[in-house]
Amino acid sequence: MADKPEVLEAVLKEIVDLENIPIEEVFENLRCSREGLTSEAAQERLAIFGHNRLEEKRESKFLKFLGFMWNPLSWVMEAAAIMAIALANGGGKPPDWQDFVGIITLLLINSTISFIEENNAGNAAAALMARLAPKAKVLRDGRWSEEDAAVLVPGDIISIKLGDIIPADARLLEGDPLKIDQSALTGESLPVTKGPGDGIYSGSTCKQGEIEAVVIATGVHTFFGKAAHLVDTTNQVGHFQKVLTAIGNFCICSIAVGMIIEIIVMYPIQDRDYRPGIDNLLVLLIGGIPIAMPTVLSVTMAIGSHRLSQQGAITKRMTAIEEMAGMDVLCSDKTGTLTLNKLTVDKNLIEVFAKGVDPDTVVLMAARASRIENQDAIDTAIVGMLADPKEARAGIQEVHFLPFNPTDKRTALTYIDSEGKMHRVSKGAPEQILNLARNKSEIERRVHAVIDKFAERGLRSLAVAYQEVPDGRKESAGGPWQFIGLMPLFDPPRHDSAETIRRALNLGVNVKMITGDQLAIGKETGRRLGMGTNMYPSSALLGQNKDESIAALPIDELIEKADGFAGVFPEHKYEIVKRLQARKHICGMTGDGVNDAPALKKADIGIAVADATDAARGASDIVLTEPGLSVIISAVLTSRAIFQRMKNYTVSLGSHHGVVFI
Repeated sequence: MADKPEVLEAVLKEIVDLENIPIEEVFENLRCSREGLTSEAAQERLAIFGHNRLEEKRESKFLKFLGFMWNPLSWVMEAAAIMAIALANGGGKPPDWQDFVGIITLLLINSTISFIEENNAGNAAAALMARLAPKAKVLRDGRWSEEDAAVLVPGDIISIKLGDIIPADARLLEGDPLKIDQSALTGESLPVTKGPGDGIYSGSTCKQGEIEAVVIATGVHTFFGKAAHLVDTTNQVGHFQKVLTAIGNFCICSIAVGMIIEIIVMYPIQDRDYRPGIDNLLVLLIGGIPIAMPTVLSVTMAIGSHRLSQQGAITKRMTAIEEMAGMDVLCSDKTGTLTLNKLTVDKNLIEVFAKGVDPDTVVLMAARASRIENQDAIDTAIVGMLADPKEARAGIQEVHFLPFNPTDKRTALTYIDSEGKMHRVSKGAPEQILNLARNKSEIERRVHAVIDKFAERGLRSLAVAYQEVPDGRKESAGGPWQFIGLMPLFDPPRHDSAETIRRALNLGVNVKMITGDQLAIGKETGRRLGMGTNMYPSSALLGQNKDESIAALPIDELIEKADGFAGVFPEHKYEIVKRLQARKHICGMTGDGVNDAPALKKADIGIAVADATDAARGASDIVLTEPGLSVIISAVLTSRAIFQRMKNYTVSLGSHHGVVFI
């Protein structure tokens, strides 16, 4: 099938929304079919779309080192060094080598300290690139072959199976649904089920199933690539550099005015000799600038950085200490940061529907219908509710276990008890379990009411049912099923999160929750943590269709007043941080996944929490080695103590020079 470059160019410029249009229109727009591309067509598309990889920028380390000598304070020091050796010869005396060597030594010390700490920072784009799948199974010229993922192009047909990293953004074709883990991209704590026609993202992992898909975006045009591009293009000057630049500019202006006055007084008026006049100018030039200040401040921050590392916060960019001391807004990711990223059953909220059954019995029945060796998050959570996992099979003999599948949406265990009687227990989606129940019509309304109540609080519902098998045969349909209970599943907050948020507020740091989960889940977590429930869906906030109740408020003001946002994507997190910075806030951002990397890089102080991905660590300024946020409070207090010492030194030095720098 011949390509039409102008059509593919339209796809490249994202004029066509390939993620949401019907699958047949995807094939039509990409000028491809289910038989895949030919090698020639793939080469032509490779020339249009480029390789399926992220661009890697290389920079000269030597030029980076010299760059640290290019700022106002360094300019004055360099001018003084030149004057010390170049202008001295005018009086017939040797150059002032002592001053020259002293100034150059301080310049080199300043640049070396800055270069070392900057060079230690990981390359975020490279970390993102490392997550891309190296190989992909692709249909070319009518046959399947293993190809380098870098040569994939839109229109390619690829095969995805258990354990594969998705090599490019794609739309699923016909087949059984997949379970996809995209937590590192979107922040969702559970694998999501994707069926035919659904879109899947590059960098996510296939946890269950096997299916074919058509590639719709590669390289920098993927969801993953756009996140990397945001990281790569986010380079802002820190507050510490701004302070030093302001001091340097003030010194240059003051010294320039002073030297002009000195030259006018010495030569035209007093008619002094050349060399004594130059000596006076050197005294004014060298004495008028705080030459040692950058070195002293850098050493102070290096010592502070070492102290923070002992508290579980590794500082990658030393100037982040000053910014952390002044931080007044902390945007925190929810999953894995404020919460444990581990499903738990809230036993206090279990709703029982059968007589003679208590919540502990409902948990035991659900645990029997689970199998922890499957490493399923829900099964692990339920069995984890027992005092001893062995209780799930204690006193019974397993006959048959029905694993979860997308059709039945439930698991079931057939077993024989200690008296030799056969029983079945099943757990799964409430609708599926309700359809099994003999008294569905009687309890249906109440079941849905409880499900809605759980949903309003952001809790997932799991139903449990029980059945006797009188004839003792595992293939028997058995007696009527009894609906025995509904269990609420949630990702619980860390034990120290509420206290951490309270301490942060006492320190004048406003904490906002930024999560990829649903709004109801975000509000429930906020309620449990005592951080407020004034939260909004980011799509309504930053998109075209804003909610009428918030449409009257300016976006910047609404972001400032909100307790958090739900359903966010990387560009939303980035935008929230950007708008907070525009309101003159010093903004911190915590995160652990690829989805957090752009905002971590953009924030004044990016904090990668324990167990963060390489991409998040690469984009951050501080990496936490302990779980949770409590170490951040210790880091803020330590940073403020360090900054106070730096401020005291600067004020003392400014007073010595006749100027107070605050």
